[in-house]
Amino acid sequence: MNLIDFNILIVDDEIEYTKSFSKIISLEGFSVHSVSSAKEALYMLSLKDYHLVLTDLMMDDMNGIQLIEAIKDQYEQTRIILMTAYATIDNAIEAMKKGADSYYVKGNDPEELIQDILAIYEDVKSDISNIQVERLLIPTSNNDKFSMLIKKAEKAAKSHANILLLGESGVGKEVFAKYIHHVSTRANHTFVPVNCHALQETVLESELFGHSKGAFTGATQDRIGRFESADGGTMFLDEIADTSLSTQSKLLRVLDTKTFEKIGSNEIKHSNFRLISATNKNIQEMIQEGSFREDFYYRISTIVLEIPPLRERPEDIKDLIYKFADQTASELGIEIKSISPEVISSLEQYNFPGNIRELKNIVERLVIFCEDNITLEDLPTLIKDLEVIPDTLKERRRLLEKEHILKILQENDYKMEKSAHILGITRRQLTNKVTEYDLRKK
Repeated sequence: MNLIDFNILIVDDEIEYTKSFSKIISLEGFSVHSVSSAKEALYMLSLKDYHLVLTDLMMDDMNGIQLIEAIKDQYEQTRIILMTAYATIDNAIEAMKKGADSYYVKGNDPEELIQDILAIYEDVKSDISNIQVERLLIPTSNNDKFSMLIKKAEKAAKSHANILLLGESGVGKEVFAKYIHHVSTRANHTFVPVNCHALQETVLESELFGHSKGAFTGATQDRIGRFESADGGTMFLDEIADTSLSTQSKLLRVLDTKTFEKIGSNEIKHSNFRLISATNKNIQEMIQEGSFREDFYYRISTIVLEIPPLRERPEDIKDLIYKFADQTASELGIEIKSISPEVISSLEQYNFPGNIRELKNIVERLVIFCEDNITLEDLPTLIKDLEVIPDTLKERRRLLEKEHILKILQENDYKMEKSAHILGITRRQLTNKVTEYDLRKK
């Protein structure tokens, strides 16, 4: 999705504000339309998909809070920012609980509004990509292990227990978290994702707990945190292993009491959220090393679901190839007449260190740059040059051994001594296997 494809609707009965905001937002590259009443807004939404609605709070026919309710009732995926010249924290909280993503106080620096719009744009763009992958991954699979995992996830969704998702990068942990949310009793409430790795410790805590105006330099207004926004819904903490011990301690208290305090405030806030966490790291080793709290681990891992890498579910690769190809071709308005059996066979034998994400990217490139037919010559050299593995017991054992050794090496950052210990062989034996299978770190 490009900026121009991101449709924004402004709802405000003050024409001068509407013109001003429309011009500012259009200059960023977005597609902007405006109306002067809630009734007109609902009519426009019935005609066209709008990704984001900016609505004023005080309007004659229907106020902003009522419009938010109406939009969320009919167009659940539409994102909303409340704009008001009469900012009160109560209005903001009510708007967020009704489904608004953020709020903007008229008269503040317009850059604040632009930053919120850009953040929502990136989020929607990511959601579109994840939903496309989600539709292909869940809820069916030809792999017995993955099918059982889906059933476990559905059972876990019926509870309110905290869930920890484990798995390599690219296996679809956030997709699984969203699926659990959507099949749970919390589906009508908010799914709030936070990438713990992407934010510095102080920024992360401000995002999670919120802050009061003046709490620190740059805190020009009260800010609602993610825990408060997730009330009744699901909080998803991705890369949970990247949080500091100090943050873990604070999160442990929130999980124990479902209460928290904004930064710079002594007021106790309550939030009835369910936590889903995810990591691609070995938390047990981190506990032994002292970089992860054991009590925090037990609190977040009432239910543990380990998502297998793509190489452990080769039965699904063929279907995923066709589905990704059909999806990309449909988006481009073209037709793929055939994908050669050699292409399917080569991709089925590839290791896919990037998992589902890597497969999707490979297929997208094939569709974009190929003509009607995708052949072996169109594949990346790394995959195209793979030898076809004979279907013999000896060769299958070699393949499984190679994949297992690679998995252990990747999980342990190619530390030879540690990997050899886990594999139950000597360092020299591991070195020989790395040479034999060409498993050196790229």
